[in-house]
Amino acid sequence: MKLFVGLGNPGAQYAFNRHNVGFMALDVMAAAHGFSAWRKRFQGLTSEGRLGGEQVMLLKPQTFMNESGRSAGEAARFYKIPVNNVVAFHDELDLAPGKVRVKIGGGVAGHNGLKSLTAHLGNDYMRVRIGIGHPGHRERVVGHVLRDFAKSDMDWLEPVLSAMSDAAPLLAKGEKDRFQTQVAQETRNDAQSETD
Repeated sequence: MKLFVGLGNPGAQYAFNRHNVGFMALDVMAAAHGFSAWRKRFQGLTSEGRLGGEQVMLLKPQTFMNESGRSAGEAARFYKIPVNNVVAFHDELDLAPGKVRVKIGGGVAGHNGLKSLTAHLGNDYMRVRIGIGHPGHRERVVGHVLRDFAKSDMDWLEPVLSAMSDAAPLLAKGEKDRFQTQVAQETRNDAQSETD
């Protein structure tokens, strides 16, 4: 079984925050791939289904971002899911809006959700980094990530979430490079068709 963890904060007031793009990615995936209804477990919300023949559990921790690892750790221990079968979806300040990069391990770059996951799981999980852009100054970062996506952001956000959902079976099979390539191609094609 694979564990896909979306990072975000629980509650309606945070639902459209840039910091919650990990939750958004899982919501689109669950709907598109016919996953089970969300239910409360492991201090989070879970939904189960199959991607590319692989059994996958989606998890949205309800512990707040800086304690996400408590929820993910509980689910991983219960199902005996090794850290290399865990994939975290999160916002990334150091990538341009709409860019998606995948890596295994590495630093947490001050991201409290990743810091918590690493503390509870170890460091060798896969990270799907979803670019939200940087506000330019360090002191503006908190306001930037905790602010809702602008209406104009939907032009790139919706195609990116959709492309990640389409390519999710590749991720479930561990084919991170093919996943990244497919997302880039799909979003490039969307942008192309809009300019044609």
